[in-house]
Amino acid sequence: MCTEPTAPNLLIHPDEVERFDRGGGVATIPYVGRWNSETAVITTGQTVFQPGTGLPLHSHNVEESVLILEGEATAEIDGEFFDLEPGQATWVPAGIPHRFFNRGAGVMRIYWVYGGRDVTRTITATGETFEHLSEHDKGGAPTS
Repeated sequence: MCTEPTAPNLLIHPDEVERFDRGGGVATIPYVGRWNSETAVITTGQTVFQPGTGLPLHSHNVEESVLILEGEATAEIDGEFFDLEPGQATWVPAGIPHRFFNRGAGVMRIYWVYGGRDVTRTITATGETFEHLSEHDKGGAPTS
């Protein structure tokens, strides 16, 4: 049995991936993107939210799908709020304001997929746009 697939295929070991600390109890584990693939046309990863934390309302230049892996999530999508549980997923077109936050007492984990390689995040409140997972892409914070 092989331990790693032949390039350009990837096998991601989350415990070996350097976490991106977004601040305020939110951390991202990048899986597939420009940083490790010259051919992938998607960007994927997992974000872990400690209890009572979330990200600010924002939008992206590409579509995004999010799958709830663990915990109790609330999604705000284009001004509407939805309580989500593990196994439920969302899809948000490019340019639509959205955010996820942990409403539960335990850890919340999401798996996200962006429909592109060159992903940006625009913070709704300020209009600031920056590259996804860049040094400017912080903003995790308590939701209360």
